[in-house]
Amino acid sequence: MSKNILICGVGGQGTVLAAKVISQAAISNGEKVLSAETIGMAQRGGSVVSHVRIGDDVYSPLIPEAQADIIIAFEAAEAVRNLSYLKENGMIIVNKKVVQPVTASLTGKAFSEDTMISSLQARSSNVICVDTDKACLELGSSKVVNILLLGAACRTGIINTQAVEAAIKLLVKADFYELNIKALHYGE
Repeated sequence: MSKNILICGVGGQGTVLAAKVISQAAISNGEKVLSAETIGMAQRGGSVVSHVRIGDDVYSPLIPEAQADIIIAFEAAEAVRNLSYLKENGMIIVNKKVVQPVTASLTGKAFSEDTMISSLQARSSNVICVDTDKACLELGSSKVVNILLLGAACRTGIINTQAVEAAIKLLVKADFYELNIKALHYGE
């Protein structure tokens, strides 16, 4: 049985590292993994989308539309933009914070957090909202949003927590390992 995980956000949020952690965790479990990123204008706060496909029956790194088992969204508006990838009854784990694009500040048309979350809930009955601002404040770092969201995904059972811990140890600088493990288990 395959798993299709779509990770989306904006440049600088750690989406690519999150995809690498999930991929490494699956490889450590002996699973076949294919992944790809579409980065675009990431350095300027643009969209970043990572596709992670796990399973023996996976032959392409890109998730077809309506086939993602889960969307892990680092930003609510990016989750809405990528809803076409979510399969029926798929799960959405979303950072409830909205990052306003530059165009919104120029035009005065800001995105509403409540509007974005309502749109997600209208599409799926399985939406988990994570208040990463609160968690980051309590953990003392804003650089663990990606691991906070991976922790929420682990608690659903779609990703193995112990394998993610091992992947973090391999991929994250030793100085930040303990902080990332605290973020992974935040809210348990």
